Amino acid sequence: MRTRANLQNQIREWRQAGETIGFVPTMGALHSGHLSLVRIAKKNATKVIASIFINPTQFAPGEDFDTYPRDESADRAKLDSVGCDLVYLPTVREMYPDGTKTNVRVEEMSDLLDGIYRPHFFYGVATVVARLFLHTQPDVAVFGEKDYQQLQIIRRMVRDLGFPIEIIGGETARDADGLAQSSRNLYLTPEERRIAPAMQAALHRASVRVTNGTLPSVALEEARTMIMAAGFTEMNYVSLVDPATLEDLPNAPLPQGTVARLLAAAWLGKTRLIDNISVTR
Repeated sequence: MRTRANLQNQIREWRQAGETIGFVPTMGALHSGHLSLVRIAKKNATKVIASIFINPTQFAPGEDFDTYPRDESADRAKLDSVGCDLVYLPTVREMYPDGTKTNVRVEEMSDLLDGIYRPHFFYGVATVVARLFLHTQPDVAVFGEKDYQQLQIIRRMVRDLGFPIEIIGGETARDADGLAQSSRNLYLTPEERRIAPAMQAALHRASVRVTNGTLPSVALEEARTMIMAAGFTEMNYVSLVDPATLEDLPNAPLPQGTVARLLAAAWLGKTRLIDNISVTR
């Protein structure tokens, strides 16, 4: 369905029949990671909606909005293969009616980590997800942990604005060599694809070091060095943060029982890769 009116007519019928609704928002170019989120939604609701919408407000000038992979027919076939009940394909005008002036900002969290390098990004994400929630009216929504900062920002937005929606994080889907699955992996050359798993390997090594009591500053610098030595071309960050607030943890050995999150972002040629893993001491 391509219009909010048609979508909500269907939702109304489902609600009258006692159905519950799960929602998976995407920008298309679907891979098995996206499909795993649909499977999670199906376990938590009787009907599942996936959206495909490449959101212009989260791209800055010069980013890859125009070249972002698009293949609607393939995406719809993949969603059908895992039992998705409805695909919502709104136009830009459907999402942002003429004269739109209202945006959603989750302050502070949106300005850390990726927000430093893409200051527009999470404000665009929060705005479009809030609008999609109003269109799809789900009981549960599933977001991948691969985009961990996004997941935590959406959780905070839902809490702060009182959306009656349960947010579920889906485990990061990885290729056999550890690379986190991403639509932008399609941009990698064969040589870059060979190098790319070094990010996950560096995070794993850092997590072991931190768990064993190494100072975070030492473990993080080792991870940065490892990533760059593998052939990455520009480092943005490797950070150890509080999972809820995304703020850097103190440069001291983690106390026993601490749960933290390691996040990284770096450029490999023309492709920016991100990844993260959980750390528990």
